[in-house]
Amino acid sequence: MRVIGLMSGTSYDAIDAAAADLEPAGDRLVLKPLGMVSERYDDELRAALAAALPPGTCSLAEVCRLDTRIGQAFAAVAVRADRELCEHRADLVASHGQTVYHWVESGRAHGTLQLGQPAWIAEATGLPVVADFRPRDIAAGGQGAPLVSLFDRLWLRGRPGTPVALNLGGIANLTAPDGTAFDTGPGCALLDAAVRESGCGGLPYDAEGALAARGTIDPRLLRRLLAEPYYALPPPKTTGKELFHAGHLRRALSGLGTLPAEDVLATLARLTAETVADAVRRVGGTEVIASGGGTRNPVLMRMLRERLAGVPVRPSDALGLPSAAKEAYAFAVLGFLTVHGLPGTVPASTGARHPSVLGSVTPGRNGLRLPPTGPSAPERLEVRDPRGGGT
Repeated sequence: MRVIGLMSGTSYDAIDAAAADLEPAGDRLVLKPLGMVSERYDDELRAALAAALPPGTCSLAEVCRLDTRIGQAFAAVAVRADRELCEHRADLVASHGQTVYHWVESGRAHGTLQLGQPAWIAEATGLPVVADFRPRDIAAGGQGAPLVSLFDRLWLRGRPGTPVALNLGGIANLTAPDGTAFDTGPGCALLDAAVRESGCGGLPYDAEGALAARGTIDPRLLRRLLAEPYYALPPPKTTGKELFHAGHLRRALSGLGTLPAEDVLATLARLTAETVADAVRRVGGTEVIASGGGTRNPVLMRMLRERLAGVPVRPSDALGLPSAAKEAYAFAVLGFLTVHGLPGTVPASTGARHPSVLGSVTPGRNGLRLPPTGPSAPERLEVRDPRGGGT
């Protein structure tokens, strides 16, 4: 089955589409990556989305407009992926959508909202679409995240030691082989917020860590940031920009005088490196396989390697999955599992009462024809170069 996975993370910088051929082979699911395309949100839509996200507020009318416009943006990227990567031969689209709110109180997830109406994707591509993955796990008592944990466990199974899969998106999360998975805290969320607050650099993020590289870590600010109670909570746990947003940073900066933006960014990079390293040590990680936008920040990666001295940190590219596309490939796999009636969650990762088949399905132009008989649940994921070879 050829599946297009669509993803836009908590940094909401772009929509990524990754196409894959997925084929059961005994106890394995073989994934052949076909490539990735990516499109940034247009400036107007990105500004509207930024204004609606916490701590901002918006009306139901604005939610409706965003759901439609994000759905149309996802649809355009899916059409491009089908044309350029699949030669108009995809069978399914799996769309994560854009997370705009993750409702967590007292350590329990009560709800989650991803926008990007899948009907627009189905209409534009003619393909069935699996979307709205997270709510089913929350209804089963789970955190609804990190949903990549099943993918990570299947993918890293059999590697020596205790390999840890790390995603450095807006929020950082990790998965350990025993199923432990959780959000460690901010990945790039506070770094991006600091860039936007300062107006430095001309971009909504610190490109290649250039600003942080010129800064000095402020120990007072770092102590305040590390005092956030979230870091001490036991897993499973999840968080988001409901907590780690510009207001969180402003409160930490209060009373410290005017700090150069470069020093703030250097300190925030150290915060992410330290909280991620602490989480890796908590699960006994002997190797880190990293992906996500944060891997493109050399200052953050250098600090992380320093805090994890003796623990190798490798990009997911080394195992055959481009770090920028790994989450989109993960949701392609989750969509494949859904249409085959197979669960896409690990209760040990999310805290749910039981595994769940995830998402809802929007029929394509020719209706909905689910596979008549499906494979059994895979025990391992093999990434195989479509030209031959595997990892």
